[in-house]
Amino acid sequence: MTDGDRARIVGEWVEEHSSLVYRFAYRLCGSAADAEDLTQQTFLTAHRKLDQLRDHEKARSWLLSIVRNTYLKSLRGSQQFVAFESCDGFADPSHDQWESPIDGEELQAALNELPEEFRTPVILFYFEEMSYKDIATHLDIPTGTVMSRLSRGKAYLRQRLVTRLGEDVPVSSTH
Repeated sequence: MTDGDRARIVGEWVEEHSSLVYRFAYRLCGSAADAEDLTQQTFLTAHRKLDQLRDHEKARSWLLSIVRNTYLKSLRGSQQFVAFESCDGFADPSHDQWESPIDGEELQAALNELPEEFRTPVILFYFEEMSYKDIATHLDIPTGTVMSRLSRGKAYLRQRLVTRLGEDVPVSSTH
């Protein structure tokens, strides 16, 4: 594959998936600047490792895996993000509309407190609208584990949000 082919393919992915990648990165790290850096690093990694993707129909899932893995590496301190020179074309998380009385900042703060093993499934299910099966495939875990992590993640978030809001709301889970 030529460099021109690589650039064309990744360029198409940037057009098609940059908003998704940015939203997922933002939900993971909770910072617009870090999400921009993580988004750029994701597409740079995709360009560099494009030959590793066998089925280009699975680019979306592959890009989300790169986001997650890059984020986890950054938590361990082994990865430095390449600085973003421009963030044109990326969705602004401040424009998110929330249907509940909980504002976006409160939700993001609660998501940031959520342990990583629960945060990723919650983000993929509720924000990226992936199915249990797709999440299981993406994270390489059984579907039952996805369901369990979602349930525990929701309970954790509910408890954190109720505490933050100071409301006397029952924490028991009903689906």
